[in-house]
Amino acid sequence: MKISKSRYILSFLGATCVLALVRCAFPSVANDLSHDAPSPSVADSCEAQVADGKVANGVSSDSIQSVDAQCVDDYCLSDSAKLRSRFFKADGTLAKNRIFSVPGFQVSFPDQNDVQLEAAQKHGVKPVVDREDAENRKSELVFVGGNMYFYVDRLRNSIPYLVPRASVLLQDIGQAFFDSLQMKGVPLHKLIVTSVLRSKADVETLRGRNGNATQNSCHLYGTTFDVCYNRYKTVEAPGEQRRAVRNDTLKWVLSEVLRDMREKGRCYVKYEVKQGCFHITVR
Repeated sequence: MKISKSRYILSFLGATCVLALVRCAFPSVANDLSHDAPSPSVADSCEAQVADGKVANGVSSDSIQSVDAQCVDDYCLSDSAKLRSRFFKADGTLAKNRIFSVPGFQVSFPDQNDVQLEAAQKHGVKPVVDREDAENRKSELVFVGGNMYFYVDRLRNSIPYLVPRASVLLQDIGQAFFDSLQMKGVPLHKLIVTSVLRSKADVETLRGRNGNATQNSCHLYGTTFDVCYNRYKTVEAPGEQRRAVRNDTLKWVLSEVLRDMREKGRCYVKYEVKQGCFHITVR
């Protein structure tokens, strides 16, 4: 028993000496790691500033207004705070961010047909001849139907199909538009899709009465869709009467969403004046 105790004491002393040497060689191992985290008061202050709209959408450079850079960094470390403050302020009231629109629609969305056509040919399918040909190409295309984010208008010169890449883009635009409306305190509205995949026969018919329709249309490839900016579908429960919202207000919010998508490199956008729509091609 005495031998066992002696060995135990020697082992303990040896370990203590080793730790002491490590601490002497590397003093930082003894630092209190809790000092690296922002204090609760700083985190709360940052959350309050974000909730008040001083930092729109987290750290958007377009909306930062006199906010300390360290505060932005500290706030970004708090995912839970970001989730709580995305739609609501710290006191639980609905957060309402400002509507900025874009500097100019034709300036912000200048992507002409030649630019969009290059992306369409890269990511799209071989142009379909007619509707029968489109039905035989379902392995390459996905059906585009109305959902909670957008409404598909009555299609007269196109077919409700897109390549998967473009379908995801349309879904993301619709969801981002919904989120933006809620964050700005605007009653919810659905986007209206007015044109999707066109066959060669559709293009020839359309060219007879639409000067903007080109023979080599991006719509032939299933990568392109049109979203109108002067009509929207109001989202309301049966019997509910939502307050009226001007189409211009909704257009401004939509333009912010499309500008962000375009700047992220996800799409090309052309502002169509005569047709009253945004002409969008996936990248």
